[in-house]
Amino acid sequence: MYAGARSGRGASMFYGAKNGSITMGDTSMDYIRFGCGSRNLLLLPGVGDGLKTVKGMAVPFAIMYRKLAKRFKVYAFSRRNDLPEGYTTREMAEDIHAAMIALHIEKACVVGVSLGGMIAQHLAIRHPESVDKLILTVTLSRQNKTVQSVVGGWIDMAQRGDFKGIMLDTAEKSYSEKYLKRMRWMYALIGHFGKPKSLDRFITMANACITHDAYASLAGVICPTLIVGGTQDKIVTGEASKDMYEQIKGSKLLMYEGLGHGLYEEAKDYLERMIAFCA
Repeated sequence: MYAGARSGRGASMFYGAKNGSITMGDTSMDYIRFGCGSRNLLLLPGVGDGLKTVKGMAVPFAIMYRKLAKRFKVYAFSRRNDLPEGYTTREMAEDIHAAMIALHIEKACVVGVSLGGMIAQHLAIRHPESVDKLILTVTLSRQNKTVQSVVGGWIDMAQRGDFKGIMLDTAEKSYSEKYLKRMRWMYALIGHFGKPKSLDRFITMANACITHDAYASLAGVICPTLIVGGTQDKIVTGEASKDMYEQIKGSKLLMYEGLGHGLYEEAKDYLERMIAFCA
């Protein structure tokens, strides 16, 4: 599955931030590492990883998540760079497990956001010995009409090459109106200038979102689990969080009233809650 790992040249002064890459067959997986804590914490990003990986982002992440850096050794993993058509969340989870082996990460607190949360479910179910604690943020375990409609729309836009449309629709469906008033200009700018060379990788990840189904296997999640959702989530729905809470024995549920899919950026106490649960 993997041949080995290599780290970026030299350690950064920013919490030991390093950029790295893991060889997986005839392709590779980008990752970053930062932090000076004794415990491992894995961050698994959402479908936006299909547009831009974490490559080269070690220092910005270390600065942005310095609260985590002070307490944990943090790893953020992208998906493999060349994703075969039809690649599933279960296969993506196996890639993450292979990466953990390559980097000698025996166990970690795993935080999955959106698609990352879907991948994290399979990781916890299939490799329980590798997951110390699990945080599932704005994600789902089985399909509903909302995610099918929204993500299906993004796939249609991607097939037409409408990157700006994807960015603007994602923003409109993720954040509160108060937040959008301050940030719309930025997403419009990214949509205009930030288009990747290909949207095929994004399409593969989006398809993995709308085919994900781990609901019947959630009883296999045995680690302490925190489920975080927003009552106004217009992408996966807040009900999806309650759905998982009912299936995972002993799990805790944190619902943010009035916030949606972007609550991990909007809620001022999200990081503190994450730290408190993992610590």
